[in-house]
Amino acid sequence: MQLKAYLDRIGFKGAPRADLATLRELHRRHLLTIPYENLDVLFGAPLDLDPHRIFDKLVTHRRGGWCYEMNGLLSWALKEIGFSVTRIAGGVVRDRLGDGMIGNHLVLLVDLDRRYIADVGFGDGLFEPTLLREGEITQRGFVSRLEKVDDRFWRYHNHQHGGAPAFDFAEAPADEALLAARCRGLQTEDNSPFTQNVVLQRHTKWGVAILRNSVRLDVRPDGPELRVLKNAKDFGREIRDVFGLDLLQIEELWPLAERKGRDYLAALNA
Repeated sequence: MQLKAYLDRIGFKGAPRADLATLRELHRRHLLTIPYENLDVLFGAPLDLDPHRIFDKLVTHRRGGWCYEMNGLLSWALKEIGFSVTRIAGGVVRDRLGDGMIGNHLVLLVDLDRRYIADVGFGDGLFEPTLLREGEITQRGFVSRLEKVDDRFWRYHNHQHGGAPAFDFAEAPADEALLAARCRGLQTEDNSPFTQNVVLQRHTKWGVAILRNSVRLDVRPDGPELRVLKNAKDFGREIRDVFGLDLLQIEELWPLAERKGRDYLAALNA
C-alpha cells in the first residue's frame, strides 16, 4: 500500500498536504476516476473492510467499489498524508426504517480548522467535502442539504435528482464490528439492494453517469437523461467505456440487469 500509487491512480499532481485544498482535490479526483460499483457482490466475491484488499482492488487492479471500499481507501490515504479522520457509521433511509439501518454506509469526518464531512462512497452525492453545519450545499448546480435532526443525529439530504434520498449519522467514531456485520449482510440478504441490482455511478465534469441495471442515466442539474440498453453487448460496452471497467464476465449479469431494468421503468411510469 503506497500513497504514490493511489495518487497516481486518481491523477493527483504535486505534494499532498493536510490542508483543505488537498482534501478538496483528492475528493474530486477520486470521484472522477474511481467508479462506485457493486459488481463483486453480484459475482459472489466476498468483500470486507481490510484496507490491503481494498487497495489491491481499487488501485492495483483499477476497479471501483461501494461505500466501505471507496471511503475506506480515501480514509487510509488521508491518514497517510496526515489528516485527522474519523470513520463514522451512516444509516441510509434511517429516516424511514429506523436505527437498524445504521452501519449500512461508511462516512468520513475530517478535522482541519473546522470539521468537514467527506464522502466518496454515496455514488451520486457530494462532489467535494463540505463543512459540517446546517444548511444548503450547492455544488456544480446540484443542491443538497445538511440538517441536525436531534441532539445526536445529522441528516444528509441528497440533491434534487439523487438516487438514495438521505442518510443519517452521528459524530461518534463508528463501531467497526457493526460496520463489518452490515458489510457482510448487504452482500447476502435477499432484501439487500446490492444483491438485486447492477449499480454503477461515476462523477463527470458535467454531473453523474449512472447505470442502474439496463437503464443509463446522465444526471445534470437540470435533470436526468435516460436511455435503455438493448442487449448484453451494449451493456458491456457501457461498463467498459463509461465506467472504465474491463471485466470478461460482465455480460453474465445482463439477464438480471434486463429484468430489473424493466421493473425500474415500470415503477417510473406507474
